[in-house]
Order: sequence, then structure tokens, then C-alpha cells
Amino acid sequence: MKRSEINRILVNAKAFMAQKQFILPPWAYWSPTDWKENKEDAHEVVGNMLGWDITDFGSGDFYKRGLFLFTIRNGKFNVDRKPYAEKIMIVEENQETPMHFHWSKMEDIINRGGGNLVIELFKSDEKEDFSSQPFTVKTDGIVRNLQPGDSIVLTPGESICLEQGIYHRFYGEPGKGKVLVGEVSCVNDDSADNRFHEPIGRFPVIEEDEEPIHLLASDYKAYL
Repeated sequence: MKRSEINRILVNAKAFMAQKQFILPPWAYWSPTDWKENKEDAHEVVGNMLGWDITDFGSGDFYKRGLFLFTIRNGKFNVDRKPYAEKIMIVEENQETPMHFHWSKMEDIINRGGGNLVIELFKSDEKEDFSSQPFTVKTDGIVRNLQPGDSIVLTPGESICLEQGIYHRFYGEPGKGKVLVGEVSCVNDDSADNRFHEPIGRFPVIEEDEEPIHLLASDYKAYL
């Protein structure tokens, strides 16, 4: 991805979150210069990979297969005592986050407003492929009985609990507008806890065609 594209996505994301009155912590808006001046006080932000996260999953087409995320809080295994994480995401109409599950993380995915979020689901089998068996999930505490490949549509205010080993892919329902999506989960480790059904890249390779407006979490090591 080009840095100019990432910067445009950031500008649009900030505008959408402001429209939905979702306010990020002050350090979210630091410039690279601000980061260099304050990095000694921001060890948890850097070490636990908090902050902006934009990926096209290696597709080369962010709006077809990609995701905007901001990690607001997160623990780190064997480092601190925080056992939970929280993210905010923006999902465009027909913008796919590919099929994957987590070995460790259990999560609630919440439609915080905007359009509808479509989630396609499979249980995984012992070979980490799609299971042919029926299974259950819960939406806002209500049991849902599903067949392999069934979809659930989350309207604003609705959520789904995804246990470990449940394959899921999601996208914004066409014609309903972009979706503000929350995630509340166990500790998140995107470098080691994503099992994608097909081999893809989680973090983008960035072409630096202009200066960053804000640093991505994946930028910290290079810039700081």
C-alpha cells in the first residue's frame, strides 16, 4: 500500500468516527514528531501494539479486501496483568475481511452503528479446515444454531460472540452504508494468533510516497 492511500483512509476514518461520536484517546492524533517527543512515556502503547492499523491483506485493493482498525487497549502475555483488548473497526460495503479463526482469542464483534455487518461462519475441524458439522454461536447471549457457511447479519447494536476455532469472514451489507464495528476480546496478538484459511499477509508493505499523518502500530519499530 502507498502511504498516500493510508493517509487518505486515516482522514476518512477520523471523519466517520467523529460523525458517530466515537472519540479516540489523545495520543491517537500524535504526529511522528509528537511520537519522538513522547515515546518514553508510551511504552504500553508501543509494546502492546495499540493504535492505528490499516491492511489490505496483501490484496492490492483495500476497498475490496481490507480493514481499518484502531486498537484502543490490549494486554500482553507474560508482560502485564491486563487480560483483555478492545478495538474499533470500520468496514465498508462489500469490503471483505477474509476467512480466519483464532487459536487463543475469544471475541465479541459488535455493530456500533452505520450499516449492517454480514458474518459468514464455519466451525473448524481437527485439521483446521472447514468442518461439515452444525454448530452454535451466541448473538447478544441468544443461542443460534448454524449450518456450515451460514451467515448472520448484525444490525446496529447487535453483537456475536466468537469462540476459538470458529472461522469467520465479514463485510458490510451492500446498500446499507459503512459500518462502525467494535471488538471486545481476550488479549490480541495479530502476529501469532490469526489462522487464515488461505495464506495471506496481515500487515501491509508500505511504499513511502509521502510522510505519514499518524504512525500505524506496525510503524513503531521503524520510526521509534
